[in-house]
Amino acid sequence: MTLPRFFAAPGTLIGAAPSTDLVLDGEEGRHAAGVRRIRSGEQVEIADGSGAVARCTVTAAGKGHLDLLVDELDLVPEPVLRFGLVQALAKGGRDEMAVETATEVGIDLVLPWQAQRSVSRWEGPKIEKNTRRWATIAREAAKQSRRARIPHTEPLRNTTALAQRLAEADLALILHEDAVDPLIGAKLPDAGEVLLVVGPEGGIGESELATLTAAGARPVRLGPEVLRTSSAGPIALGILAATSGRWA
Repeated sequence: MTLPRFFAAPGTLIGAAPSTDLVLDGEEGRHAAGVRRIRSGEQVEIADGSGAVARCTVTAAGKGHLDLLVDELDLVPEPVLRFGLVQALAKGGRDEMAVETATEVGIDLVLPWQAQRSVSRWEGPKIEKNTRRWATIAREAAKQSRRARIPHTEPLRNTTALAQRLAEADLALILHEDAVDPLIGAKLPDAGEVLLVVGPEGGIGESELATLTAAGARPVRLGPEVLRTSSAGPIALGILAATSGRWA
C-alpha cells in the first residue's frame, strides 16, 4: 500500500536517522492531522524537497501537527543530467498547467519568461506574487507525483536576460514549428543542464529567436502538429526523459 507523503520544511531531514523524532506542523501538519485525519500508529512518508525521504510512524496526532518517529531514511541522488523548462507566460492559466505537468514528468527547474507575444504580463507586485504561485504549483505537483525533490523556480526573465541564462546551460533547445532538426534526434550531454524553451500561444518572434539562437540555443521541431504552450513542454520533456535513460 502506498503511504501518504507530506513535505516538511527544507532541511528538516538533515541529520535525521532511524529512531529520530520529528514534528510535522505548519500547513502540511494541519492537512495531515485535520484533513487526512492521520492518527497515531499509522505510517507516513516525509520528504523535505531536497531528495531525503523518511518513512515514519506517527506517535501522536494533534489538531495541527503529527509527532513522528523515523523508521527508515532514503536519499534520492540528484540526477546527473538535469532538465529545465523555460515557460513563456501565457493567458488562461496555460503556463501554470505546463508547470504542473512538467513537474509530474520530472522537471528539475522552472523559469518564467516574459516573451514579447505573451498576453499575460507580470509587472510590479505581480512578479513576486506569481513567482511564489509557480513555486507552490511545482511543490504541490511534486507531492502528488511522489517526487523526492521539488523543482527550483527561477526569477522571471525577459528575452535579453533569458539569452544570458541559456548561454550558461550545457544545452539549450527551443521548440519552434519552423525548425528543421527534430527534437527526437537531439544529442544530449551525459551530464549537466538542459534547458527547453517554450514560447507563448502567439509563438516566438523572429527577433527573439535570433537573440536566443545567438546565445547558443538550438531550434528543434517537436512534430508535424503545433501544440499548445500548456502541452508542448511536458510532452517534449517526456521524450527527453525517455531518450536520456532517465525513465529507463
